Amino acid sequence: MHPSTWLKADDTGLYCEPGQFYIDPMNDVSTALVTHGHADHARAGHHSVYASTETLAIMKTRYGDEMATHQHAITLGKSVTFNDVAVTFFPAGHILGSTQILIEYAGYRVVVSGDYKRRHDPTCPPFEVVPCDVLITEATFGLPVFKHPPIEHEIDKLLHSLRVFPERCHLVGAYALGKCQRVILALREAGYEKPIYLHGAQLKLCDLYEQLGISLGALIPVSDVADKKALAGEIVLAPPSALADRWSRSLPNVRPVMASGWMQIRARAKQRNAELPLIISDHCDWPELLQTIEEVNPKEVWVTHGREDALMYQAEKMGFKARALSLVGYDEEEQGGD
Repeated sequence: MHPSTWLKADDTGLYCEPGQFYIDPMNDVSTALVTHGHADHARAGHHSVYASTETLAIMKTRYGDEMATHQHAITLGKSVTFNDVAVTFFPAGHILGSTQILIEYAGYRVVVSGDYKRRHDPTCPPFEVVPCDVLITEATFGLPVFKHPPIEHEIDKLLHSLRVFPERCHLVGAYALGKCQRVILALREAGYEKPIYLHGAQLKLCDLYEQLGISLGALIPVSDVADKKALAGEIVLAPPSALADRWSRSLPNVRPVMASGWMQIRARAKQRNAELPLIISDHCDWPELLQTIEEVNPKEVWVTHGREDALMYQAEKMGFKARALSLVGYDEEEQGGD
């Protein structure tokens, strides 16, 4: 039985009929397997949720302790059975707790990669290549134009700007889950030891990272700073929406910075009011997508939520059978996974 006969996309998400579970469903379901904690993949209200320990902790932080009736922490690399379907979670390298899911049924191996990246990230184990018959891959940056520079290069741009403009508060737009903490750790790895200041929306998840053993160094809420003039020459991390929000007007001589894979596109940087765009992505760029397909070496590639056509065309040129798999609800820019 080919996977296309028992693995279906509907208005709720990707459904495995013999296992009677959804992967990253958008609506309340009986059984949900969740790849990671971004809001376009992890929703509250399910009866049973299976996910990594870290993803469950993220979901509780965002939605409350009762975010699902039953919460099951999986062990990476250890199979769980749903009826006759074996399911195994493996690291995806996207953000803290992120996973890809191997489904084994009727002699087929299908890997649902979720969101993933191939670069070093101290907050999570690296992506693991899992051989399979069908690879379901995202294509967020699935165009040849997308080639992300090393994160060290982009952090150097930020630190150089601080030296050139010591009187300006550098307000960095970074999504609260994943991007915020990755920027902080990249600054620490570059030798930046000063306190980093946070918008209130970043606090809960940074606290959770610390609780889970990921040290971020000295972090200070902006609300704790009585005289905002003291933030001249400092780094402040905030949600991207704050770059154009009233909140930012209290900061001294702001230099708007945006950390996102989309900053390679000038129009996107302008749209975000980013004076200093930093190309920092938590997804694969074009060469890394092709590298992953080659290394996994599946019989078929199913492409979803992104630039499907280009990646399908290239996969077929590489000798793989390819098709689009349309899934609802995944928005890599607005929900924080860019």
